[in-house]
Amino acid sequence: MKIGKETIPRSAICTSNSETIVVRGKDLARELIGKMSFTDYFYLLVTGQEPTKAATIVLNATLVAIAEHGLVPSVQASRMTLAAAPDALQGAVAAGILGCGSVILGASETCGILLDEIRTRAGDGRDYVAAARQVVGEYRAAKRAIPGYGHPLHKERDPRVTALFNVAEQAGADMTYVRIADAVEKAIPEIVGKNLMLNVSAAIPAVLLGVGFPLTALRGVPILARTAGLIGHLTEELQKPIGFALSYQATRNYVYDGEAPDGFTPDHA
Repeated sequence: MKIGKETIPRSAICTSNSETIVVRGKDLARELIGKMSFTDYFYLLVTGQEPTKAATIVLNATLVAIAEHGLVPSVQASRMTLAAAPDALQGAVAAGILGCGSVILGASETCGILLDEIRTRAGDGRDYVAAARQVVGEYRAAKRAIPGYGHPLHKERDPRVTALFNVAEQAGADMTYVRIADAVEKAIPEIVGKNLMLNVSAAIPAVLLGVGFPLTALRGVPILARTAGLIGHLTEELQKPIGFALSYQATRNYVYDGEAPDGFTPDHA
């Protein structure tokens, strides 16, 4: 059974012969190794184009902004996996990354879709405020969350938002999506009934879309960044193990609320 139009596997990313490895049209050994940063290389791999100076600065800033976030669920899953299988670093990294979805790490992608929908709706008139009200209203009517807005800790703007917006502006990036993100923030109180301030998951697509990063690859940025953070946590886990301590804390606070035989009392009660 064939899915899609192609019957022959094709890729424009990499090829090689006995003497040369070619990546996106460039000689890996002669043109890339030692001559291009990993941030630029990532951009090249994804887009097929070398980044502008603004794109390099902005992409690098987003990777730094999202790489580390403490003992969040993905990190706990990763550490506990390594505690159970200390010889399988790759499995522990994968355990942390597999949780990338609409709540954790994936919100940058869904927010990017929201921002791009508003840009399209605004059209050439560029009335982003009106378009934001319209789209946010539709999200509210459909009982959909507004991705990239609100944070359990940062009730004012997430401090990473201002930092990323400043980086983008100073680098000379297109600020269209930043203006759209601001318009959404202003529209939310009237439509939702409370303030939901921009968080980093809105700032990341707002600045990256302004430097030509593809909408369809947005989720890859927090995945790549968080991989670095996980490796840091796992290196520490091997030196100062807390994976089983995390498991113990869960067990200690666990409350069984199901049925039980008469007279049964759990040990941890």
